[in-house]
Amino acid sequence: MEAAQYLSHYSTHFDTVEVDSTFYRTPAASTVSGWYVKTPPPFVFALKVPQIITHERCLVDCEAEFDEFIARAGLLHEKLGPILIQFPYFNKSALPTQADFLARLTPFLKRLPKELSFALEIRNRNWLDARFADLLREHKVALALIDQAWMPRPAQWFEKFDPITTNFAYIRLLGDRKGIEEKTKRWDKVIIDRTRELQEWVDYTRQIIRRGVPVYIYINNHFAGHAPATVRLFQNLYQSPEPASIPS
Repeated sequence: MEAAQYLSHYSTHFDTVEVDSTFYRTPAASTVSGWYVKTPPPFVFALKVPQIITHERCLVDCEAEFDEFIARAGLLHEKLGPILIQFPYFNKSALPTQADFLARLTPFLKRLPKELSFALEIRNRNWLDARFADLLREHKVALALIDQAWMPRPAQWFEKFDPITTNFAYIRLLGDRKGIEEKTKRWDKVIIDRTRELQEWVDYTRQIIRRGVPVYIYINNHFAGHAPATVRLFQNLYQSPEPASIPS
């Protein structure tokens, strides 16, 4: 099919999409309005905040860019879901410590529009602690739980603090991009059997939902090689009977 038909077809199979293109630039108003009309009423878009805000300027002097992005996102109306604020790994030359990062992050969180939902991702695993989670909880921002080689496994997210920081949870199954691209770049079939890791996320998704917290889950092709197949496997595992004991 033609590329213009991709989104409409996608929305007949899935309930939501995380839009990667907004990470590179704020989309045109006509583009966002087109997303709206091409999808059915229950469909939900999660948008990434542009990299000029999170990576290039790292929250410094970016108010105008952020406000423009939020205004454009608003054109999705009731189909606008969580907005993902994704940060890179910060080395010591960029932001030496968690305290330096939080000093920059706190004023940014204070000016987030209260009527919208936000999730936030960091890739410095040593910064993941109760202090960081409590700051997000104070501002009702979800801590994005991610599956990557250097990040904690699901159980480890829950060992030292409660990573559920607002009234929804946000999970991103990203995988090992470098490792899998050494094997393929076609993305038309599963390359790595990650059933065991996926079962971990299924178990913790059940645990979160039992708390009355809805969960948004997005899966990358890099997780196992073919994201649609991984989604189907996740759904099958989730719908299967639960084991006698589950993680606590």
